[in-house]
Amino acid sequence: MPSDKFHDECGVVAIFAHPEAEKLAYLGLHALQHRGQESAGIVTSDGLTSRAHKSMGSVADIFTEDVLSKMRGSLAIGHTRYSTAGDSALLNAQPILVQSNKGSIAVAHNGNLINAVQLRARLESQGSIFQTNSDTEVIVHLIALSKEQTLPEAVADALRRVEGAFSLVMMSNDRVFAVRDPRGFRPLAMGRIPAVEGQKNDTIVFASETCAFDLIGADYIRDVKPGELIVVGPEGVSSRFYSTAAPQSSCIFEHVYFSRPDSLVFGRPVQASREGLGRQLAREA
Repeated sequence: MPSDKFHDECGVVAIFAHPEAEKLAYLGLHALQHRGQESAGIVTSDGLTSRAHKSMGSVADIFTEDVLSKMRGSLAIGHTRYSTAGDSALLNAQPILVQSNKGSIAVAHNGNLINAVQLRARLESQGSIFQTNSDTEVIVHLIALSKEQTLPEAVADALRRVEGAFSLVMMSNDRVFAVRDPRGFRPLAMGRIPAVEGQKNDTIVFASETCAFDLIGADYIRDVKPGELIVVGPEGVSSRFYSTAAPQSSCIFEHVYFSRPDSLVFGRPVQASREGLGRQLAREA
């Protein structure tokens, strides 16, 4: 069964349209290593085929030059996982990559689905077979079982069925998806790397914190909005809201504890929040 232990602090990154997407994903995860030290994984695609590599341990130990050289791709998503008691195992490392009736789907998730146990029980009663005890896999099954014909529609349909706090990056063979939950509880930022000579389009990137952008030379554009589904594909960037507006409640611990002080989180510098909290503590004391 999915663990109810504290496991919200994970880091995700996504890269679209870069000749060395696997290296950018690695560097992005390296910058987000403080968000999870248990395991890490990257899925890449060359536009036709997806490849995955994940392991227990730190990002730098897992993704050697030899490993990255076998994962060349122009799209990538990555995940670094927070250590939790009771479910520390490679089978729970992300991203999860599956082949489905909607094609190849890879998902990396930061957050916690509060109705995952109920959804999983219902899916298992309908014949679904789960390979992990991570609540992320529930989302993959919901996408595959959706009656919607296109992958973006199936993703939106699946997201309307889950409840909780989540930021997701997803990938098909030729597209990257970025999602935040309707309350905006977990952070997810969008950035851009200007195209270099020989590249047709700018590289679009997503990460849990903007400190990942600093390491890969990306400019922060904006946060993914609560309830927003952004799809980046060969035709460009498109955005839609899969959910009606919900009361906003961002996680205070992102500014207190989770995030690096040099990050912008929820559109605000973490360092400024910490200094402000310190001043308030001093006044109260």
